[in-house]
Amino acid sequence: MNRTAQFRSFAEFYPYYLGEHSNPTCRRLHFVGTSLVIALLAYTVGSGKWLLLLGVPLFGYGFAWVGHFFFEKNRPATFTYPLYSLMGDFVMFRDILLGKLKL
Repeated sequence: MNRTAQFRSFAEFYPYYLGEHSNPTCRRLHFVGTSLVIALLAYTVGSGKWLLLLGVPLFGYGFAWVGHFFFEKNRPATFTYPLYSLMGDFVMFRDILLGKLKL
C-alpha cells in the first residue's frame, strides 16, 4: 500500500505500519524509545518534575527517526499519519513484549 492511501481504521493501518518497520534495528530503536517514554512518564508523575515531559518527544521521536532515516531508509509514518503512527508505536511495543513480533 502506498503513502497516499487513506485508511478507514487503525486495523487497516497497522499492517502498513509494520511494513514500514521491517528492519530489526529500526524496531529495536522504536522499542527502546517507547520504553524510555514510558519510564520517563512514570518518573515524571512520581516525582512531580513536570519539566521532564519535554524529554518525551526527544526519546519518542529521536530513536524512531534514527531507525527510519539510517536503517529502514524511509520516511516516518508519523509525518503522514500522526495519530495512527503513535498508536502503532504502542501496539508494536506490546506485540514485541508479547512475542508476536521479533526484535
